[in-house]
Amino acid sequence: MDFFPPDTAPPAEICTDRLRLRPLTVGHADLDYAAVMASRTQLNHWSQTTWPTPDFTLAENRADLERHQREHTEGVAFTYTVLDPTASRCLGCVYITPLPPAAAVLSPKDGYAANVSFWIRSDSLEDGLDGHLLATLCAWFAAEWPFDRVIFAISQQNPRQAELLRDAGLVRQAEIVLADGRRRWVYSNPAPAE
Repeated sequence: MDFFPPDTAPPAEICTDRLRLRPLTVGHADLDYAAVMASRTQLNHWSQTTWPTPDFTLAENRADLERHQREHTEGVAFTYTVLDPTASRCLGCVYITPLPPAAAVLSPKDGYAANVSFWIRSDSLEDGLDGHLLATLCAWFAAEWPFDRVIFAISQQNPRQAELLRDAGLVRQAEIVLADGRRRWVYSNPAPAE
């Protein structure tokens, strides 16, 4: 089954008084790199990897963004940069991907399902921007995206996001292990009755 309806364009942008989401492109490389490196330790916990390493370069970031832009264009995954309202500062990123195989049991029988992950730069967490982003995403998915189910698979090293998801009314549905051994908690709206 396809992750996203063929011949359907994903939403181009969403704006609030605090942020603007746009498809991530190579043109965002400098802004994105500044946000990534300002949040390096947080991102190591978020990803449960060493990415980004202390010596991560702008050229490596540009290569990552080229891949994300290509995936977005091909419709195999969608990545959005989180910008401030003036689009002059990167505040984080949102990734919309197919469900990991370990979470396939949560997919609807017919329809489309997505895994969503996001991060907000470390210096924007104190003012609750991550909670604002989550509320924006939940409303956006309900109003503009063709997904029948959206899950959030998060690092178990990220209690802040777990609390945000619970506060948003999402329920921890499962614990999964990714192919590389990383463990994730999976949150979503309660499964509809069949």
